[in-house]
Amino acid sequence: MAILIAVNLFQLAFVVIPFSRHEAWWIRVFDFPRLQTFCLGCLLLIVELFVLDLTQTISYLPLAMTALFLLAQGWWIYPYTKLASAEVKWAKPAKDSARVSLLCCNVLTPNREAKRLLKLVDEWQPDLLVTLESDDWWEEQLESLTEQYPHSVKCPLDNLYGMHVYSRLPFEDSQLQFLVEDNVPSIHVLVRLAGQPVRIHFLHPAPPSPTENDESTERDGELMRVAKYIRERQQQKDVPTIVAGDLNDVAWSATTRLFRKVSGLLDPRVGRGMWNSFHAKWWFARWPLDHIFHSDHFTLVKLCRLPPMGSDHFPIYTQLQLAPSRRNEQDGLDLEGDEKAWAEEKIEQVENGNGAS
Repeated sequence: MAILIAVNLFQLAFVVIPFSRHEAWWIRVFDFPRLQTFCLGCLLLIVELFVLDLTQTISYLPLAMTALFLLAQGWWIYPYTKLASAEVKWAKPAKDSARVSLLCCNVLTPNREAKRLLKLVDEWQPDLLVTLESDDWWEEQLESLTEQYPHSVKCPLDNLYGMHVYSRLPFEDSQLQFLVEDNVPSIHVLVRLAGQPVRIHFLHPAPPSPTENDESTERDGELMRVAKYIRERQQQKDVPTIVAGDLNDVAWSATTRLFRKVSGLLDPRVGRGMWNSFHAKWWFARWPLDHIFHSDHFTLVKLCRLPPMGSDHFPIYTQLQLAPSRRNEQDGLDLEGDEKAWAEEKIEQVENGNGAS
């Protein structure tokens, strides 16, 4: 009995600690394994039902603690199951539908299996390809895409934050920016789809970790700056918008939810699944790190996790369809309480403390 209660108290820490808004990496890491701990909680519940004497009232204490834990963790991951309602509608067949497809791939800098990625590009034929962690070697390997993808923005780096974007669609505007940290780029482009301008942001902020940033300040600040920019631009000029990349944050975290609330963007995974993209080689430790969010101008045609290509991330392929007539069918998350002030606070932290450009 005492052992089971101790295990439950340890388990409940995985629920309580993430409620803290403290940005230390060792606190934010609790955001990630909610699915894994939920599964372990299910196993614990089965063990308790077998070993506890249910004729004794005291036996219901560990059972109640486990049930509370499962409800709490389940609340976070529930939207990313098929039990929830889909946030983004499936696209309807249309003769002259305007569609755009993206393939997002964190290639892992030391990975040397470029041919596997090139094969996926050839097979899936995305309109845009973004590679993360791509350095000079990767740029050289991807040179063969130039004819097929004549429009590109390239930022090869050997610090695990290089980024390349290749596109069939011409860029009406393209910007390489370092929003928060001098060595962490982001790429922002404007393309035209069936005459309609579409703005796309590609991000890869640094994670909070003992080997990167001690806190999530930089990651959160970059996400909030982009979210605020999108919100303000949407208010000024209503332009279809997409955000894609490895955000080094899980889909269900409070900060990713805040990003969605501030930006007003939708998540096509809600009501469909998690699409766990990391870690490609550890089946027991996977969570959704690679994301695509979009404005309600789009409906979903296809979303899939592609086969591994030597990286620690799976590539993610997404195809969206412009469907402005269906905007009123799709609703995202609303800002609540002090969340706008919380987002502004995160922006001020990087602008005042980290010399953001």
